[in-house]
Amino acid sequence: MVIFGRRWAIGSDDFVFPEAFELFIRVSWWIGILVLYSMHKAQLDCPGGRLLHSYILVLLVLLAAIIGTLSAIVYISMQEAAPGISASLSLERLDGIDTPAAGDLSLIMPPRSSLPQCRKSLPKLLYLRLALYLPELIWAIVGAIWVSDRNIDCDRTVINTILGTVIASWIIIVFTIVAVVVVFDPLGGKKTLYLSGCPSRNLESSQSDQLFYNVKKTATRVWEKRIRLLCCCIVQNDDHRVAFTSIAELFRDYFSDTDLVPSDVAAGLTLLHQEQDKVENCPKEPEEGLTRSPLSPVADDLDAEIENAAHYMKFATATYGWPYYIMTNPFTGPCKLRSGCCRNSPVEADIVGSDHLNLHFGSILQITGLQYRDFIHVSFHNRIFEIPFFVALDHKKEAIVVAVRGTLSFEDILTDLSADCETITLEDILENGLVHKGITQAANYIYRRLINDGILNQAFTIAPEYKLVVVGHSLGGGTASILAIMLRNAFPTLRCYAFSPPGGLLSKSLADYTKQFIVSVIVGKDVVSRLSMANMEDLKRRIIRIVANCNRPKYQILLHGCWYEVFGGDPDNFPTELDGRRQDALSQPLLAEESLLSRQSPSYTSLAGDESPLRSPPRYPPLFLPGRIIHITEENSTRRWCTSDVKYSASWSKETAFGNILISPKMITDHMPDIVLKALNSLAEESVSCISCQPPGDFGTNIV
Repeated sequence: MVIFGRRWAIGSDDFVFPEAFELFIRVSWWIGILVLYSMHKAQLDCPGGRLLHSYILVLLVLLAAIIGTLSAIVYISMQEAAPGISASLSLERLDGIDTPAAGDLSLIMPPRSSLPQCRKSLPKLLYLRLALYLPELIWAIVGAIWVSDRNIDCDRTVINTILGTVIASWIIIVFTIVAVVVVFDPLGGKKTLYLSGCPSRNLESSQSDQLFYNVKKTATRVWEKRIRLLCCCIVQNDDHRVAFTSIAELFRDYFSDTDLVPSDVAAGLTLLHQEQDKVENCPKEPEEGLTRSPLSPVADDLDAEIENAAHYMKFATATYGWPYYIMTNPFTGPCKLRSGCCRNSPVEADIVGSDHLNLHFGSILQITGLQYRDFIHVSFHNRIFEIPFFVALDHKKEAIVVAVRGTLSFEDILTDLSADCETITLEDILENGLVHKGITQAANYIYRRLINDGILNQAFTIAPEYKLVVVGHSLGGGTASILAIMLRNAFPTLRCYAFSPPGGLLSKSLADYTKQFIVSVIVGKDVVSRLSMANMEDLKRRIIRIVANCNRPKYQILLHGCWYEVFGGDPDNFPTELDGRRQDALSQPLLAEESLLSRQSPSYTSLAGDESPLRSPPRYPPLFLPGRIIHITEENSTRRWCTSDVKYSASWSKETAFGNILISPKMITDHMPDIVLKALNSLAEESVSCISCQPPGDFGTNIV
């Protein structure tokens, strides 16, 4: 919405919860002051008492005015828009603008968003509420001076209460300032400035191109400042500056054609989760799938790969060092690490980077069960595009294991977010395959270390008959996959196990090529394994469509959503375009007040047209998971006091099954390394028990 002539990152229906909370505080405060004044009125006849008497009376009047204003704001913000307003109609406010480029117009928005008729008075009420902060600030200063005056000799209960009132006033003022900073849109004034000087909104091509370029440049600079602020605690160099600019441009382009505020995104995710659960609960036609069976080569292959994955997942988790070990062993872990932290590692272990008190290496030893002499090289060096890894001898599987760490630092996050595409060429195999830029640079760094520094040569000198296995989790899984592609020609028997790798990793041709030697393991609804720019673009369009076609007030959606996420129940029966209801029958599109999308942008096209958002022209090339994919899901879960018994099932899956981001409370936890390891160990143990209890001659095939 627009206040003080600029756009802010908040909608007119976003004031229900914050103002209702403040209203509760103010009413309780007002009642307490009134009761105190009634009970101690006679005790104010003391030196300085008349000053406090005046202070309390004025404070009661001021609080009453604030309470009245807050009540009006909450009431107006809760109101539904008039029937018949449609989200698509709100988009037509942009039709008079000549766009210099399709898809990026929201960088140059109209100077004022049209509010629903029932909320037209909200800006005036906000002006009044902000105006009341001035006398409240003055009275808080006066109250602080009066209370600190040593000449006042009144009842300590009254003075302490006034002191509490002064402190409460200052706390509310500070929180208000913080809230204003949070909802401040640095680009709000730029958009208004641009169009306010162009009444006709029609510009010459050269002039519009220049203004459009300036606004895009400003948007990039704003995102870059935000990223620098978040990474202020790390030492920054040229690589960081290049990454900041690249990530800023990526964010600028992604958010360029929408005008959603954070509460809109929260409401959209809530609605999508409930819609998703409704679809999952619908009866489906049985699909033919082969489970594990002694006669099935596919099932045998699955069992073998699960057993291998469970074994190598220990190496992938070990790369996280002491944070992972302490997280999974909170009671015994510190004692075990403390007992081994003072041991001197033998000279055979080539360790690079800082490892204070030997905690990281001690954790790796505890998790893998290996000895000091089994490690060829260990690197804790961590910078942007340079992530930790270790090379060890696995005598159980007769393998040289290269284990790459996942995301654990700000530098790793910057590597993750450098999600531009770049091409990779494999001699005599593949040309111009697309890969994730940041992860590819991390793989290049490890490749140079392994080959140029002779680390692999040293390992194969010690164990020439061993095979090469590359493993990693999350960012480490993606890096391990691209590293395996680079090493494949030199080591034809190489195998790679990528646990929960990022979804936007390889183009289709590369993903198909890696099915010969890479196995990816995904648990449940893991969001990271579904993350790609194409999937994020799809998620944005799904949020826009479902929110713009919902006729429920936002506060009701969020309240029901919180209840649904915490306590469960039935999904809300909200009307959307997906259940066959007519859009013109909706009484209140949630975003009717906003200039939601840019005309001619992909999201606008998907909303205003009849075509599916998935069919509109993609802005980003599709990237996929590497190799063959094992998808692990929960079959059932039995919960007891402080424990839960979860039964898992596994199956081979196609990369297209991960083409949408699924909303779920477990979308984050399913990505965690301890959950992946738990699921793999459970499946491996179940496979062993099934083989041991199989009656001789029973070769039944289980088809479901």
